[in-house]
Amino acid sequence: MNRGGAEAEERAAAFLRGAGYEILERNWSCPMGELDIVARKDGVVVFAEVRARSGTAYGLPAETVGAAKRARIIKAAMAWVKARRPEAEGYRFDFIGIVGGGEPEHIEDAFSADGFGF
Repeated sequence: MNRGGAEAEERAAAFLRGAGYEILERNWSCPMGELDIVARKDGVVVFAEVRARSGTAYGLPAETVGAAKRARIIKAAMAWVKARRPEAEGYRFDFIGIVGGGEPEHIEDAFSADGFGF
């Protein structure tokens, strides 16, 4: 991961902690993919994908997470659940985008695992 990506993930984790989330894991990887941040709040385990851009000339950070990337995140999340067996009332996939030095944009329930048997 490059320095900018690490800084963005640190800012995203701090943002989530400030919003009352417990950070369970960061940069967890398996053969299926990588999870940027795994957190929990109110019994729900959240898999947060973090993306940063220096500006918006080439689009917003959220626009960089296509169907193939979402599928890899979902598969990695399924592997994480199998490996960690967390106590959870549910699971959710969030997105945190950061543009330049701006505040993180947190999109809750950004996509679903429908069709993956989660």
